[in-house]
Amino acid sequence: IEGGMSHRDAVAQLFKENRHVIFTGNGYSAEWPAEAAKRGLPNLYNTPLAAAKFNTPENKKLFSDMGIFTPEECDARADVMFENYNTTLCIEAQTMIDMMETGILPACAKDMAKYAAMPKLAGERESVYTSIKAETDKLKALMEKKPHELREEASYLCDTVKPQMAAVRTLVDKAEGLMEKSIYPYPTYEELIYTHHA
Repeated sequence: IEGGMSHRDAVAQLFKENRHVIFTGNGYSAEWPAEAAKRGLPNLYNTPLAAAKFNTPENKKLFSDMGIFTPEECDARADVMFENYNTTLCIEAQTMIDMMETGILPACAKDMAKYAAMPKLAGERESVYTSIKAETDKLKALMEKKPHELREEASYLCDTVKPQMAAVRTLVDKAEGLMEKSIYPYPTYEELIYTHHA
């Protein structure tokens, strides 16, 4: 534009030069990672991977050359990203453990007690409920072993703790479908989704 090019021609040139990075498909589908690799683009599919790129030497140079951040500020920003991620995940994991131990597991025990006289009617409750306890204990053990260096902790929380949280959640989702509504200690998905229609 500064050289006299029209706005339309400048935009058209930028589009032509950068068209290879535009993906018009489903960015959440399995095709995107393969397409990104084919185009030579990074696929930073989780927060620790993305935060780690913020203060790479090439990004520090870019930010510094443009007068946005000094290299030290880039390092500080990356540290803040990791601290925020780690704090959030730790709170979520501890909240899940607390919800299991003070709400879900006591409700499971109450529900199982109703089948004491007729255990054959309990179906898969005992298996599901004891699995919730076992998987919650695994989550607690994993949290006790987490590293304390920011980047290592972030990777550990992402790659080890989050999958364990998902395992607990899968079982609790199953328990929600088994348990008598009046015993279940938290709002069900149905209540969360549809109560505003009442």
